[in-house]
Amino acid sequence: MSATNRLLDHYAKQLDELKQQGNFRQFSSNTQQGREIYIHDQQMLNFASNDYLGLASDLELRKQFFDETPNAQHRMSSSSSRLLTGNFPEYELLEESLTQAFNGRAALLFNSGYHMNIGILPALADSKTLILADKLIHASMIDGIRLSSAKYVRYRHNDLEHLAQLLLKYHDDEAFERIIVVTESIFSMDGDETDLTKLVEIKKQFCKVMLYVDEAHAIGVRGEHGLGCAEQYQVIEEIDFLVGTFGKAIASVGGYLICHPVIRAFLINSMRPLIFSTAQPPVCMAWTNFIFQKVLGLNQLRQHLYNTSGYLQQAVQAKGFDCPSTSHIVPVIIGDSSQTVMKAKTLQEAGFYIMPVRPPTVPQHGSRLRISLTAQISRADLDQLIPLL
Repeated sequence: MSATNRLLDHYAKQLDELKQQGNFRQFSSNTQQGREIYIHDQQMLNFASNDYLGLASDLELRKQFFDETPNAQHRMSSSSSRLLTGNFPEYELLEESLTQAFNGRAALLFNSGYHMNIGILPALADSKTLILADKLIHASMIDGIRLSSAKYVRYRHNDLEHLAQLLLKYHDDEAFERIIVVTESIFSMDGDETDLTKLVEIKKQFCKVMLYVDEAHAIGVRGEHGLGCAEQYQVIEEIDFLVGTFGKAIASVGGYLICHPVIRAFLINSMRPLIFSTAQPPVCMAWTNFIFQKVLGLNQLRQHLYNTSGYLQQAVQAKGFDCPSTSHIVPVIIGDSSQTVMKAKTLQEAGFYIMPVRPPTVPQHGSRLRISLTAQISRADLDQLIPLL
């Protein structure tokens, strides 16, 4: 065996273990048209997309964008970071749109949600910072916390009483000048929610506390104007770091932060992924702004999605599955990875593209089918799916 093969053998053995556990992953080439997805010439109804409002697959919207947008805004590369020559007008127009929508608060853009979460927290959190994070926050936030020099403690998932206990324990510790509580509003794997109203009430009891809330799965689908759970529960001004992504309901790419102007200026001067990354193409910013303006008025789609989500949640629970969801993300928790993969394959063969989610994305023995509803899915579609569960 050559030296190279001996080195590769280490990784090959780990891949074999993943296959034996039912946790091996690989890419599948696909094409998509409307609400349908095609893989290996098989047509399936797409229940795995994060295109929650169906806007990414709307060909008429794309045509309208290019018909209405001047060619000058079709630039396909920024060729620079924003601090050099990459700060095109399209960035400032989108940030201004966000500021107007979010009650005048400052806005800052990022290349992706992952890029955002691994950059903001290390910039904000030093050795005099304590981070208290929900047990089930997204991997990007976990990585951001690890990259920081802050001490961090994880509280039980959505257990705000546990959080309050930790705040009582640490708040008066002179080693910490600030405490940042990190959570999601709608969680990506369980589809359940943080009680933002109660979270804000807890914050107000402690002068050192700041809130970091990720609305990746809520932006577009919650609130009167689709601004997320923070709008729905009227707490936009109370959340210090309100972050989200454009890559789901907003049908684009990138991330955003809604915050105080001081925080925005501080991050521009200290956030390494922002300072040292080439900015997104201006055409992406123009498209995001175009879609964002549309999303503000799509209450009918939001209501439809809310109704079908509740219908499916009840059906899954009636079949005896544990289903913690209160949103359009509806897990069917099976437990065993191999059984989950087999069930997903059966559903796909029946014409429903539903993907298995396995460790390490979810905890051990927590493998599940993750049903991701969009506004393109009808109750009639669910009536065909539910008996197969």
